[in-house]
Amino acid sequence: MKLKGEKSNQITTILLYISGFFLFLEWLYPLGDITDTTVGVFVMFATYCFFLSLFEMKWWLTLLLKGFALMFILNGLYFDVSLVELQWITNAVEELFYNINILFSQEWYFLTPMFRSLLFLILIWLMSYLLHYWFVQMKHIFLFILLTFFYVTIIDTFTVYDGALSVVRTFIISFVALGIANLGKEIDKGSVRITIKNSVVYWLMPLMGLVLFSSMIGYAAPKLDPQWPDPVPFIQSAAENAGYGSGPVQKVGYGENDSQLGGSFIQDDTPVFEATSEEDHYWRIETKDLYTGKGWETSLDSTEMESPNGMIPFATFSNNVELEDLKAEIEFVGGESLPKLVYPYGANQVTAENDYEIFHDVSMEAVFMKENGEDIEPDQYQIQYNHPSYDIDVLKEDDGDDGEAIQERFTQLPDELPERVGELAEEITGSQETRYDKAKAIERYFSSNDYQYQTTDIPVPGDGEDYVDQFLFDTKVGYCDNFSTSMVVLLRSLDIPARWVKGFTSGEIMDTLDDDKRIYEVKNSNAHSWVEVYFPETGWVPFEPTQGFTNLSDFHVELEENNENEQDYLEAPENNTQEPPESESEEPEEEEDTLATGSSTNDDGLTINSWYIWIGIAVLVLIIAIVLFKRRHHVKVRIIQAKLEKQQDTASFQDAYLYLITLLKKQGYQRHPDQTLREFAKEVDFNLSSQDMGELTRHYERTIYSGNNSLRIQELTQLWKNLINRIMG
Repeated sequence: MKLKGEKSNQITTILLYISGFFLFLEWLYPLGDITDTTVGVFVMFATYCFFLSLFEMKWWLTLLLKGFALMFILNGLYFDVSLVELQWITNAVEELFYNINILFSQEWYFLTPMFRSLLFLILIWLMSYLLHYWFVQMKHIFLFILLTFFYVTIIDTFTVYDGALSVVRTFIISFVALGIANLGKEIDKGSVRITIKNSVVYWLMPLMGLVLFSSMIGYAAPKLDPQWPDPVPFIQSAAENAGYGSGPVQKVGYGENDSQLGGSFIQDDTPVFEATSEEDHYWRIETKDLYTGKGWETSLDSTEMESPNGMIPFATFSNNVELEDLKAEIEFVGGESLPKLVYPYGANQVTAENDYEIFHDVSMEAVFMKENGEDIEPDQYQIQYNHPSYDIDVLKEDDGDDGEAIQERFTQLPDELPERVGELAEEITGSQETRYDKAKAIERYFSSNDYQYQTTDIPVPGDGEDYVDQFLFDTKVGYCDNFSTSMVVLLRSLDIPARWVKGFTSGEIMDTLDDDKRIYEVKNSNAHSWVEVYFPETGWVPFEPTQGFTNLSDFHVELEENNENEQDYLEAPENNTQEPPESESEEPEEEEDTLATGSSTNDDGLTINSWYIWIGIAVLVLIIAIVLFKRRHHVKVRIIQAKLEKQQDTASFQDAYLYLITLLKKQGYQRHPDQTLREFAKEVDFNLSSQDMGELTRHYERTIYSGNNSLRIQELTQLWKNLINRIMG
């Protein structure tokens, strides 16, 4: 039957487009893992755009609705003023023209987050139209399925995204979509005549059952190990610094080359080692002292010296520092390793199960192992150390003579350093007297003054640009390398000895043992850099300028009357799971790159604020309006039927008949101008295999031409309802 076939084809078309939408979501999901993008907002917008495209509304109406949603999202994410205020529109237009100029100058790294989000939202908007054309109009879906498989597998291979489940989902969606597409083509050809009920019971359900059963068999079946070698290590070895170097996008984690800092990072939560200890620690690896204007190098030649019995000679602090004898164990996991050992402050001896030779490099204060003269990367080792606790009162009074060697080496700055850097240091510390107070003033300076922590869209300084100067005055966005390097340079411009330190933060507590020791899992994303300031009577003291991170070292005061000061210096927000890299990737709480100011964040990282509530309400109202619009004929039928049954007069019957003609027209039964009502009724009855239309038409003509009001309303009402049910399915 014609009407049933058209209705079935409409359902297959809707299902096909929904399949295309779920395939498109597989393109969005990896963004949350390989970038710092919060994908929830973009998934919501994609759902909204695809929903509107599904109903094929007027182009000007969809343009208004999607444009309003786009503006709503941008306003909620990046502006603090109401959507109806013109101020944010003015600011948005100015930022738009600024970014257009950036595009023409090809300085891609300076594109603002708002403009990047705008481009991405427009791309999603266009994809809703493109997929509607591919899936609904052309039914050419195989190319997009193939591209989706390529995309997911490439992302899985070359990034930290795990695409195993994504491939399974894509497989299921793709085969269902292909089956639906083939059925739709057969219905279009007329070779298949199928009702809606039969299409679901006898075709769609078996298809989905077969695909799901095949997927479960494939998932549970034994699988061969990879037959080809992993291409990533080869690419990294063939390309200089590929994935880890100083290029525009680097992989998060520890790296040895710091001569060119800057650039963005991708997330990597791969566990590196597990540490068993009683205290939270910075896990130190090395220090660097020569600032070049672009990054860090070592001023002294590397000198490898053997450490008898694993004794470590580094004296980072003097004997007047309060100490606690502790022991830590390091065990690398998942085949991970590092070329140098990680160790806590106060480490004095390293031991391992095998008789490895322990060496150290005084120039960088690095420790490493050898076996038969060859460098090795051990799986596990133990460290004995004296955990320090620094006396704040002693530090505040420690302004003695540094010594010529310390001054010369650790106050070095390049001649090309812009003068405004030193002027800023003087301005920050102008009211401070002691070295400690000056260091604290600079440390705290970065928590305000519009500085932002983020790991994406970070520029690399070009020729003639200084890394610190660019961060302090131009971009004001960056991660730990930016903050720590800037603090060292500001201190040195005041002739205060300071140096740059690399290693890992404490990681995440995985378990607590009976002896009060805790097992920490330390990941690549815990790689970090911080600052050490020299105090003549104390030694090297750690400071933490990176926004959103807490100094893990212990500080104390001796006198009770100083408890108020102690709280000022010691209290800090708890942060047990800091995960930046030498370049870190986890955004601290102050993140403003993709989240709206004043909003709250749930466990999934999706920002929830009043704008999302209003967006949800707007989407709900829109859905209700569209549903009512699509169901308007059903509502009208109910009203006319109730009127017929209640009034039972010729006027009600005539209204019902005329509305029946309207419904037939919408279903493709167009009455031609040269057709009489009886000829049209005969054609309808032939297509519907009934005689109801002819009977209704005869009674309608009698009421029009002969004025006969003696109608069998109840019988005619039943005939009318039968036709309506046939037409509307």
